[in-house]
Amino acid sequence: MRQGGFRRDALGCLLLGLRHGAYCVGCCWMLMALLFVGGVMNVLWIALLALLILLEKLFRFGRWIARAAGATFLAAGTWLLFFGNSVTGL
Repeated sequence: MRQGGFRRDALGCLLLGLRHGAYCVGCCWMLMALLFVGGVMNVLWIALLALLILLEKLFRFGRWIARAAGATFLAAGTWLLFFGNSVTGL
């Protein structure tokens, strides 16, 4: 609705859709890239990520789920950065 609301004419609908699409890509480009890379490698990871997003949207305390997931992913990434060589053998 922030992008102008409902339009009755075809051109207005098209422009509204383009604005909404640009906004969506602008705010969620990292998630889209992660979904693409993860989906190419393993469908299970995409299903788990979709479940996480569903839980965030479904429950009232979804913001806390998002924060906990973010902290977990940040900790896992930091751990892999410093100790990943010993796990992968590289």
